[in-house]
Amino acid sequence: MNISKYLKVSSLLVLSGIVGCTKLTEGYKTTIPQTQAAQSLSAGQLLSKTYNDVPGPFVGISNVYSLEENSTDESLVPTRGGDWDDNGVWRVVHNHLWNADHQQVLDVFNQLNSLNFDATNVLQFAPSTEQKAEAIFLRDLSLFWLLDLYNQFPVRQPGEDLLLAPKVYTGAAAADFIIAELTAALPDLGAGNSNKQANPDAAKLLLMKLYLNRGAYANRASPTFSDADMNQVITLGNQIILSGKYSYMPKYFGNFGYSNSGSTEGIFIYPGSSGQTVNNPGMNSHWMNGFHYNEYNAQAPNAGWNGFSTTSDFYNSFSLGGTTDYSLNDTLIDSRIGRRFNSDPTTTLASGIRPGFLVGQQYDQNGVAIKDRKGNPLAFDPNIAPTMIEVGNNLEVTGFRVAKYYPDFSDPSGKFYSNNSGNSFMMFRYPEVVLSVAEAYMRLASPNTSAALMLINGLRTARGASNLASLPLNPSAGAGRSLVDDPNCLLAERGREMYLENSRRTDLIRFNVFLTPWQYKPADAGPTTLLFPVPTQALSVNPNLKQNPGY
Repeated sequence: MNISKYLKVSSLLVLSGIVGCTKLTEGYKTTIPQTQAAQSLSAGQLLSKTYNDVPGPFVGISNVYSLEENSTDESLVPTRGGDWDDNGVWRVVHNHLWNADHQQVLDVFNQLNSLNFDATNVLQFAPSTEQKAEAIFLRDLSLFWLLDLYNQFPVRQPGEDLLLAPKVYTGAAAADFIIAELTAALPDLGAGNSNKQANPDAAKLLLMKLYLNRGAYANRASPTFSDADMNQVITLGNQIILSGKYSYMPKYFGNFGYSNSGSTEGIFIYPGSSGQTVNNPGMNSHWMNGFHYNEYNAQAPNAGWNGFSTTSDFYNSFSLGGTTDYSLNDTLIDSRIGRRFNSDPTTTLASGIRPGFLVGQQYDQNGVAIKDRKGNPLAFDPNIAPTMIEVGNNLEVTGFRVAKYYPDFSDPSGKFYSNNSGNSFMMFRYPEVVLSVAEAYMRLASPNTSAALMLINGLRTARGASNLASLPLNPSAGAGRSLVDDPNCLLAERGREMYLENSRRTDLIRFNVFLTPWQYKPADAGPTTLLFPVPTQALSVNPNLKQNPGY
């Protein structure tokens, strides 16, 4: 039996209607009996298929990454002449003007539900206790993001009538479902599992994310935080911290280079393989998206895509106390923000690129100033057109660029600009545990600020930053910048550590500032954009899905 053919047929039936699909043919009204399918399929094969689904919604820059980052102050994609227009889909996300037919909104819904389906399918084929627990973790990973982005998800349990539309959970009830299912599966996850597969610490961090955001999922316009939920975050987080299994990397960017699968901070990763294209997550998009066409080196001319930028307000939030000497030279780092900008010898010697934020004049590996395609100095400027539509001589240089993940110059093929890079994708990283526990301490009815500050200063020390005597939880308004980019608050610490790691939108909603204005985005007219719409195609095939308010 052809496994892929079986999966294609079954996926339309097991979770009928949860993905945008076209008209079903008459031949898809029945499915292969499970007893017959089991002769050729095994839970292990299906679980492997499920793991291979993981990069789909998460690694690419047009999927969860776009909805979670381009909708915030951390990222935007200006139109540059004829490049990066794509009918305005990128600008729409940053300006919160999407609708139920937006392609990225549809693609993410479909990809997350593909992971949802394949994980559910494992449960129907007599998995071992361990396989079942891993499948449940992967399913709950997809359900968490469906809840976070769309406030609802469809789900089936093995043995349910495939002719009926799957049940849909929403809001707080959806969070409760995931928490109950994941808590029950947690003891069955192998304690020795690597960070490349579902493991107990990854499940604990996913539970922490649910408890930390549960009050926001109940009411995103006015999030609440119960002591019971915050104490769950603290308990689970301290179990991870006190296990001694994780430590901060000596260099921050060691978490994102081509050998980052060995990071001491990685709790759950999707591995990359240098020089290989099979099952490779395609991490190249995370650096090519912003690099100018003329960056890299002679082996890779015109390799950059020259699109993604960050806002200058977010960039300036890396400056505590007003110091701004932190852009290029890692010997001139302000001790208050630490070495979150760095140079990697392999990358810098091969291309001149310094991982971190790319600001001002860019140089090649020989120290020669690079020019843009019109012969002007390639000097990245913070000033992006208010409309995010660039014209004229400066359209190739506007906007500071970000190189958090950076090229794999160890690739023996020399094709470090292609998909076959060794960079692994960091799904869950240890500092998020620390920052979440600190936040939970600060959100208690009787805050434990000393415990929170100890954790925060421990992280800052590891990053080469000076200790803080105090740190507010929430941002305050300030002249000349947006509210969300106050550098002196816990939200800013999360931004400085976790930027562009699929967390910013969720953080801004939890801190109740997502609707406020920031650069290139006015204040939202109402609470509608706290959720993405359920795609029109999905609504048409599952009557249990309901459109979110305002769409």
